[in-house]
Amino acid sequence: MTRLLAATAMLALLETAAVASDTIRVALVENARVAEFRGVDIEVRELGGCPTCPRRAWRADSVKAVATGQGVEIDGRSATGFRLTSDSPIRLNGREYPAALEVVRTGDALTIVNELRLDEYLTGVLQAETGDRWPSEALRAQAIVARTYAAYHRSLNVAKPYHIIASTTHQMYTGRVAASSPVWNAVRDTTGRVLFWEGELFPAFYHSASGGYTEDPRTVFAARNMPALKAIRDDFSTASPHFYWSLDLRLADLTEVLRRNGYDVGAVTAIEVVERTPSLRVAMLMVHGARGSARLRGNDFRRMIGYETIKSTLFAVAVDGAVAHFSGRGYGHGVGMSQWGAKGMGEQGYKAEQILEYYYPGTTLGSLGSR
Repeated sequence: MTRLLAATAMLALLETAAVASDTIRVALVENARVAEFRGVDIEVRELGGCPTCPRRAWRADSVKAVATGQGVEIDGRSATGFRLTSDSPIRLNGREYPAALEVVRTGDALTIVNELRLDEYLTGVLQAETGDRWPSEALRAQAIVARTYAAYHRSLNVAKPYHIIASTTHQMYTGRVAASSPVWNAVRDTTGRVLFWEGELFPAFYHSASGGYTEDPRTVFAARNMPALKAIRDDFSTASPHFYWSLDLRLADLTEVLRRNGYDVGAVTAIEVVERTPSLRVAMLMVHGARGSARLRGNDFRRMIGYETIKSTLFAVAVDGAVAHFSGRGYGHGVGMSQWGAKGMGEQGYKAEQILEYYYPGTTLGSLGSR
């Protein structure tokens, strides 16, 4: 009997571990003071406290969480955090999310974390990053890339309150996706499939449109052990609405942006590109002003102005009077797969595996958990 009980307990532990390995924790909201949830028969349960103490739980259709003191308060009850579960989706900020949701305290504010199955999370990523009408092979390629990216960050942040952020910081994520959406097929058809670089998971970066050339990740990201993905010429992204873009930026506005970021060069008079990467992106530029000059990395310059304003660092710039005229190509950092390129390849009959081989030369396809 003792052996049977021990075996049963071990099986339960293994089952729990299997479930945990199939889940991911996604930060939906950070730095919130208040969060309101709607749903059907939501169970609200306290987190934290002593391991053997009973944790209070109750049910409601509407829940309001507030950051107070050092903890979180819901319905007049305070704790270090709360876990919300339901048999139905829970609504937050106009979107529905599969349960469970956790409200935890980080610093002086709240973070809302969605814990769910990895593949269910991926459907929400594909819905946000691509769309139902994209070619099925492009969706399959996106599913593999997004799974690789998510699994990498999960392994990197395993001891943290959440693994990944639902924003352009990591990957966009829309929450619950209707069962009729074709993104479900793309995720199911590729279940467990990920990319490896030299036998290891890696951050499989991707972007909207390359502008004609992808970029070596080591020229963009400062993290160690970046894979040496070769920059390639990309002839498949031309249909992107961002393949060409232009921008007129007032020098007075640029002067103020630089000042706020610690570069007080005075009134800007000229912008000079002094170094480009092999894919012709701006690696370094000089901004000259009435009181001095500043040498900036192209990626830092883009971050300061705004990623949606300067769509990529693949640009030329000329100053005319009080305005800087930018003429550029592509949208995003240019590393890894171009989503519009994958769409173009899918429309031309390429398979997902061919799309991945094209944008991630030197990588291999494998199964999650096999390495």
